[in-house]
Amino acid sequence: MIALMDFRLSEEQQLLRRTVREFAEAEMRPHVMEWDESQQFPMELLPKLAALGLTGIQFPEEYGGAGMSGIDYCICIEELARVCPAIALSVAAHNGLCTSHIALFGNDSQKQKFLPRLVRGEVLGAWGLTEANAGSDAAGMRTTGVRHGPGPEHADGCWVLNGAKTFITHGRIGGVMVVIAVTDRNKGHRGISAFVVEHGTPGMSAGKKENKLGMRASDTSEVIFQECRIPESQLLGNEGEGFVNTLQVLDAGRIGIAALSVGLAQGAYDAALGYARERRQFGRPIAEFQAIQWKLADTATRIEAARLLTYRAAFLKDQRQPMTREASMAKLYASEIAVRAADDCVQIHGGYGFVKDYPAEKYFRDVKLLTIGEGTSEIQRLVIARRLLTQ
Repeated sequence: MIALMDFRLSEEQQLLRRTVREFAEAEMRPHVMEWDESQQFPMELLPKLAALGLTGIQFPEEYGGAGMSGIDYCICIEELARVCPAIALSVAAHNGLCTSHIALFGNDSQKQKFLPRLVRGEVLGAWGLTEANAGSDAAGMRTTGVRHGPGPEHADGCWVLNGAKTFITHGRIGGVMVVIAVTDRNKGHRGISAFVVEHGTPGMSAGKKENKLGMRASDTSEVIFQECRIPESQLLGNEGEGFVNTLQVLDAGRIGIAALSVGLAQGAYDAALGYARERRQFGRPIAEFQAIQWKLADTATRIEAARLLTYRAAFLKDQRQPMTREASMAKLYASEIAVRAADDCVQIHGGYGFVKDYPAEKYFRDVKLLTIGEGTSEIQRLVIARRLLTQ
C-alpha cells in the first residue's frame, strides 16, 4: 500500500495542476456568477474542456481520451471545483458515471460507437439511477425494461423502457445516457440491467428542470421514458448485472466527489485567507486575530487530510485493488469538511459572506450537495461499517 507520509506529486502532475488551475482562472472565474444566475451549463465551455482532455480524463487514447491516472483525475476535478464547483460536478458526472460505465462494461461495439463522442466532448454524458421513490434505496426503482421480439424498426429485437428518472445531471442536455432499469422484478438485485440511450430517441423526453439551491450551472432534470424502444444491442453489460455494475461505478464516482469536495474546500479556504489578510478591524488585518487564525489552521489541516484520503483511494483504484471502503471514507470525510470550510469562509467574511459580491456565499450554497449526491453521508457510514465488520 502507498506510504502516504512520503507521497509527493510528480513534476508532470504538478504541471497538470498548474495547467488546469490557469484554465479555470482564465476561462471560468470571470463567468461563475453569470452561469450560476442563468442556471445553464455553458455549452460554449465544452470544447475548451475537451481541448484540455477534461472530457476524457482517464480513458484510453484509442478512443480519444487523455489516458491519465486516478490521481491525475482528482487533480483535474479539484482545480475546477476550486473555481466553480458546478462545472466540476458536470465534468465529474460526465467522466465518472456515464462514460465510465460504458468504458467498464460496454462491449467493443458499444465502446467504438459511444466513447469517442463522449471523450472528445462532442456530447455530454448523463447517468440515470435515481428515481422519486428510489434514492438511497436504489433497488426500489420502478423504471422497467422489457424485451420485445423483432419488429419493423428493430430486426434483431428491442427493449422497451418505461418510467422516470429524477435528479439527473445533464438530463436535458446530455447526448448519451446510461439508464438503470428493472428487467426481472422477481430476481431482486439480479433483475436490474443497464442500457445506453441516445438523446432524441422516440419515447425519451426531459421532464422538470430542478431549481436548485446550489450547483446551479450544472443541469439537473427529470428524464421520462414512455414506450421508449431501443435496439437489443444497447443493453449495457450482461442482463441482470446492472445493479452490481452500478455499485462498481459508484465506488469510483465517489472518489470524484471526494476530489470535488477537496477542491471546493480549497477554494473556500483561499477566499477566506485572502479576505482575512485584507480586511482590517481595530487597526489591523483580521488575520492577526487568534480566532481567525485557528479557523484557517483547522481548515488547512482538514483539507490536507481529505486530499490524502482521496489520493489513497485513487491510488488503490489505479492499482486495481479493492477500494470500496477507502472511496467511501474519502467521500464522507472530504464532503463533510468541505461543508465546514464553506461555513468558516462565510463566517470570516462576516456580512460580506452573505452577499453575492464575494465568493463565500456561493461555496456555501454549492457545498451541501456533496454530502448527499452519489450516496449520502449516512450511506457512506453504512458502507464503511459493513466493510469493517466483515474483515
